[in-house]
Amino acid sequence: MVFSSPIFLFIFLPVTFLLYKVLPFRLKNVFLVFVSLLFYAWGEPIFVLLMIVSVCANYFFARLIGDDPKENRRAKTFLVCSIVFNLGMLFVFKYSNFFVYNVNCILNTHLQIAKIRLPIGISFYTFQAISYVIDVYRQIAKPQKKLTYVFLYISFFPQLIAGPIVLYADIAAQIENRTETLERTVTGLKRFSIGLGKKLLLANTMGLLADQVFAQDYSVVNLPIAWVGAIAYALQIYFDFSGYSDMALGLADLFGFELKENFRYPYMSSSIKEFWRRWHISLSTWFKDYLYIPLGGNRKGKTRTAVNLLIVFFCTGLWHGAEWTFVVWGLFHGFFIMSERVGLIKPEKFRPKWLAHAYALTVVIVAFVIFRATTLSQGFRFVGKMFAGFSFHTSSEAFLRQVLTAPVLFFFVLAIIGATSLPRNAWESIKLRLKVHSPIVEAASMAASLCVLVLCIFALSGQTYNPFIYFRF
Repeated sequence: MVFSSPIFLFIFLPVTFLLYKVLPFRLKNVFLVFVSLLFYAWGEPIFVLLMIVSVCANYFFARLIGDDPKENRRAKTFLVCSIVFNLGMLFVFKYSNFFVYNVNCILNTHLQIAKIRLPIGISFYTFQAISYVIDVYRQIAKPQKKLTYVFLYISFFPQLIAGPIVLYADIAAQIENRTETLERTVTGLKRFSIGLGKKLLLANTMGLLADQVFAQDYSVVNLPIAWVGAIAYALQIYFDFSGYSDMALGLADLFGFELKENFRYPYMSSSIKEFWRRWHISLSTWFKDYLYIPLGGNRKGKTRTAVNLLIVFFCTGLWHGAEWTFVVWGLFHGFFIMSERVGLIKPEKFRPKWLAHAYALTVVIVAFVIFRATTLSQGFRFVGKMFAGFSFHTSSEAFLRQVLTAPVLFFFVLAIIGATSLPRNAWESIKLRLKVHSPIVEAASMAASLCVLVLCIFALSGQTYNPFIYFRF
């Protein structure tokens, strides 16, 4: 079930919300676990059992580690068993086919295994489970004695499928006791509407444009067309994923939870290091806390720092999918962030300053082309068109006019503006000027959110193109 589907918007969400509000607090967590499992089982009726096994196993691993791991001689053994279990599950369901394929290519063998389907959201909930057990071992969190609480932490439906990745220490107190107010409900509804608008109005429009460009024969694609397609895809994946995160945060507000931000205008970055502080913040924070720092971080000299960064970004790429395109995408980012860290590239010294923004955007957009490509050769050929596609045929001009219609061009420009902080800054400026008329500001905010929601409903009724990119991961 996806947030932008009619069954979620008009049946699942309103029924769940209304029933949740009338239940006593002692039953609310149990109810949320039930509807979260139902939400997941709607699209993954078999794999919901896998998630249940994962939750139960990590619950018991944390209990075995105990309240005081320093006094438990077997605590480290239980921690290792937990990590092996979680990564083993991820390997079997996400990477086993990829591993066998590469072994066959390298050794010229003919090993065969059954094609294993990827359970939706397995990367997200597995990383949450790993962080929970590690935090118990580090004594950052206490092992939860109530299985229901651990179930709610891992399976909570707003963030179950595509994040953000939530740390147990950040949400433990809210699971036990949380405040539900009308103000938070209104805020949540507005945030959800904005996220839905990002997804249905911007991401889907940009996705259709990108698909048309990437599906074209390379004889037609020239430099302008290649950049239109590359920018369209960069906008699609941003609004698709940040829209989902907005909806997740908005839904969490409806049920009294507060989740951390996952995006902070990443396309306004002036370096790749800054980009990863703004893009998919929960994932970059996870890799920093649970891989980069344990590897030694930047504490053991420049060479070790560079190696650690490459390891982290290799794993970041592989986390996104069992394809070499994702690995190269991760290493591409790793190369530039490593170069910035050791001083080979110094964006802060670029003059004029807009060159630093241009540098970061160019790296990110080129990397996303590799990310989207079906094969590395396809991605490299497309990147070649972006920088050396100087052919200008009548067929290329006709194709560009065909895909860049007036409505598409409007949303293309709107998406570019929306990916910056300009709309937010303009709204904050308006609120500042009208501070003595706060009811007017609130009414305008609600009216704008309602308009976006109505437009989304109209768009949903006529759209058949409605994928979520990060469901693949």
